[in-house]
Amino acid sequence: MKKKVMAVLCAAFMAFGLVACGANEGNTDTANTDAADDTAAESTIDISGVTLMSDGVLTVGAEVGYPPFEDFADDGTTPIGFDVDIITAVADKLGLEVNIINTAWDGIFAGIGVNYDVACSAITITPERQETMLFSTPYINNYQAVVLLADDDTEITSFNDLDGMSIAVQKETTSDILMSDYKSTGTIDVQIVANEKITSCFTQLQNGEIDAVVVDSTVADGYVNSSDAFKIVYKDTEEPEQFGIAISVDNEALQTAINEALAELEAEGFIQETYDYWFGSVTE
Repeated sequence: MKKKVMAVLCAAFMAFGLVACGANEGNTDTANTDAADDTAAESTIDISGVTLMSDGVLTVGAEVGYPPFEDFADDGTTPIGFDVDIITAVADKLGLEVNIINTAWDGIFAGIGVNYDVACSAITITPERQETMLFSTPYINNYQAVVLLADDDTEITSFNDLDGMSIAVQKETTSDILMSDYKSTGTIDVQIVANEKITSCFTQLQNGEIDAVVVDSTVADGYVNSSDAFKIVYKDTEEPEQFGIAISVDNEALQTAINEALAELEAEGFIQETYDYWFGSVTE
C-alpha cells in the first residue's frame, strides 16, 4: 500500500489537455487490474437513451493532480488513482471506452456537457451544485480533516483550535469554503493560503511555510499513509460529505445508467477493494 500510494504522490503532474482512452492500460500502479477486467464483459445496462459526446466513449473531466484520487503515473501522461479506477469500471459496465480530460478545478463544472459527459474528481455533492447539475449516487464518504507535521504537538479538537494559525487549502474546494466561512463570520482568526493544487499545500506544510492543511480526509489518509512527515489530528465526523459523479442536468438517462453501474460495482465488492488499495488503513 505505501509503495503504491507513494508512487502516486511522487508522480509528476503536468498540464496535459487530452488523455487517451483506456487510461488504465499498461500501468503497473493501477489498482484492481484483474477486478477491472472482470467488469469489461458485455454490458447488460441499457444505454440506448444515453447521449454521449463521442459514440462508444464516456468522456470524463478530472483534475489530474489530486492524489490519491487522480494523478499522473511515472510516465507523466497516464492518469491513475481511485477516481480513475472507479470511472473506468463504470464505463466498462456500460460497454464504453473511457477518455479522461485533465481539467483545472476552477472550471471543471462549466465543462460538463460541453467538453465532457461527466466530471469525476472527488466532487462533493452539495445542494448548491445539485441546482445546476445531476449527481450519481455517492461512491465514497469523506470528512474535512486537519493535517499537521508529525512532530507538531499542537492539540486540535475542532476547527476552532485553528485560531491564530496559517492554513493551506486547495482553492474553491469545500475545504476552502469551510475555512472562509469560519473566517468571514469571525469564528476564528486564521490566515488562509489558497493554492491551485493540493500538492502545493503539503509542500508548504513540510517546508514550514504554513501551520496546517485543511483537506478532504480521504486525501489526508493517502498522504499520511505515504509519508511519516504528516499526521491527521482532527476529522470532522459530525459533518460527513459524499462524493458523486457530476452529470449534465439534461442527461438523466446517463445518470440512471451510471447509478446502475455503481450499484453493480458495489455489490461485487469492487468499490471497497479499490478503496482499500488506494487509501488503506491510517493510524491517526
